[in-house]
Formats: sequence, structure tokens, C-alpha cells
Amino acid sequence: MGTDLHELLRSLRVWDPAVTDLPPFDPDAAPAEPLALFGRWFAEAVAAGQPEPHTMSLATADTDGLPDVRTVMLHDADDEHGWTFATHATSRKGRQLAARPYAALGFYWPAQGRQIRLRGPVTTAPPEQSQADLHARSTGALAAALVGHQSELLGSVEELADSSQAAWDRARQEPDAPVPTWTLYRLRPDEVEFFQGDAQRRHVRLIYRRAEATWLKELLWP
Repeated sequence: MGTDLHELLRSLRVWDPAVTDLPPFDPDAAPAEPLALFGRWFAEAVAAGQPEPHTMSLATADTDGLPDVRTVMLHDADDEHGWTFATHATSRKGRQLAARPYAALGFYWPAQGRQIRLRGPVTTAPPEQSQADLHARSTGALAAALVGHQSELLGSVEELADSSQAAWDRARQEPDAPVPTWTLYRLRPDEVEFFQGDAQRRHVRLIYRRAEATWLKELLWP
């Protein structure tokens, strides 16, 4: 198995020209603040056919400082609150954020060879806003939230099936059903890095660093 995996890994290539377009990126023409560039790149990722561009890696640390990472969905991004995602406050990531309210986010859009990395402090939205966010989503999202127990040990797949069916029934009958543990989290970045891949490996890395009421822009070696 190890040999097969090694050979498979060696056979793979990134940024196949048949499916990838590496657009030019002039950092001197980048806007003064990162949200505007994020919005532009996000729209371009959607237009390029990037699957699920709103998914991102969320990195946190536990009480011992050990790192953890998983994929979550971006719910919003604005100047006031930063980048927003949601989960149960009782989940593993919710508990880690309660203990260490600082995190990092990572977007990877291979259709254009682009990455965006952010890190900064994390705060929670008021409960009424968290519930409004949940109830604005799909019936399936509400059903999943109603199941609860995220990150807890599961006895069997049958137990999950039973709980899920009950949650789906309730979500259909009670579309405003409350889920008190459902929480919106907001990361207000101290740093945002934009990475544009280049076929000759002359990758462009532009980093924004928060400096009081403005942003400092700098280039990084690839």
C-alpha cells in the first residue's frame, strides 16, 4: 500500500493547464484593504467554476496549545465583523474557541491557483443573530443542528439514523425550532495573505497586516 501511494503521489501534478487558469496578479494594483480583494477573488473563483469556493479550513488550538483543523463554510464577510462561520458552542471547535479565541482560516481555489490565509481573534455573535442565521438556511441545515451532539462519541450508525430522522421531522414541522448551542463566530483578521500561483513558480504573495485604523501591504518570498 505504501509503495502504491508513493507512486500515485509522484504521478500527480498541480495546476493542469487543461483545467487551471493562472491569472496574472499585480500586487501594486491591489486595493488598500483585504476585504475588497477577497470579494473580487471570490467572485472570480465562482466564475471560474471552482467547486464549493465558500468552504475553508478552520484551524484552532486546544487548551494544551495543540493544533486542530477542519473544513467549514463561510457564512459572511464584512468590514464590521470580519469573516463569519458557525457551529455548536459545545462542539470540539466551539470548546477550543472558548478556551483560545484565536483562529486561522484557509481558502484554496485550485481552478486559479489561488490561496487566501487569514488569522486573528474570534468573537461570538449575539444569540438572536446566531438563531436567525440558522433559520435562514436549509431544512437540512436545521435538521443537522437539531441532531446536536457534534464531536461526541456515537454508539452506532443506527443511533444516528434514528436521531436524524426525528430531527428532520421536527425541522419540517417547526422551521423556527431553536438550537441554543448554534453559534455564529466572527474572525476579525490581523493578517490576510493572498497567494497567486505562477507556472514558473514565481508565486505572488501579498500580505495585509492590520496597523491601527489602516492596513500595511507587503510582499513575501514564495
